[in-house]
Amino acid sequence: MDDGVLEPLLRRDRLIVAGALGIVTLLAWVYVVRLVRDMNMGGMDMSAARMISTGLHMVMAPAVAPWTAAEFALTFVMWTVMMIGMMTPSAAPLVLLYAAVGRKARIDGAPFAATAWFASGYLASWTLFALAATAVQWALQRAALLTAMMATAARPLSAVILIAAGVYQWTRLKDLCLTQCQSPLGFLQVHGGFRRDASGACLLGLRHGTYCVGCCWVLMALLFVGGVMNVVWIALLSSLVLAEKATRHGRAIARAAGVALVVGGVWFVL
Repeated sequence: MDDGVLEPLLRRDRLIVAGALGIVTLLAWVYVVRLVRDMNMGGMDMSAARMISTGLHMVMAPAVAPWTAAEFALTFVMWTVMMIGMMTPSAAPLVLLYAAVGRKARIDGAPFAATAWFASGYLASWTLFALAATAVQWALQRAALLTAMMATAARPLSAVILIAAGVYQWTRLKDLCLTQCQSPLGFLQVHGGFRRDASGACLLGLRHGTYCVGCCWVLMALLFVGGVMNVVWIALLSSLVLAEKATRHGRAIARAAGVALVVGGVWFVL
């Protein structure tokens, strides 16, 4: 096909896919902000109670009461939506690349699976992480180590998380995972390119998402330090993840953040 015809099609596809990713991210953030607003409860002292938001109304339970299955499910939904809102922007370059290559393949008569399959695989990896984070939150709350705003209630625990996160930023595993996240083309070359079948595309997205989880999981653990329901803290961590993965100096940013986190952890100890 002539480039003069192909380019408008690619531009249109980019707008559609970017718009869809933007809408998904916006809806996730709207949900998170709504939860944060509900949890604030106008500054009331909620130290003796545990608040559970459905996004439409609040449910309250004594802080010492065991979790119900419904509370676990709502917390899992909260973590899942929050991860989608935080991580979708950093996945956009590879998703857009998939859409562009898929359009060319369709024109050549050998189409790939729909872009949504790849994106779904990516988000599935963060959904699994959300399940693990929910289990961790349950364990911390059961041990009375979380405040009503889901921040660590013990300074030593905050210090441990900060120092561990800072050290991880300098590890070989962090380097490996960040490299896969930073370079969409490099990732594709290592893993055999895009897939034509839906299951293959989904698994490729899942693999890419797994690298991203490996890169950023410890930064997500910092939500327990600043507060899982602290929207400013959530936004700061999202910005750090995006800067690491989408800029030329991502590795330097990651290491600088690591130093800052270790210093912050030592300050907590002292």
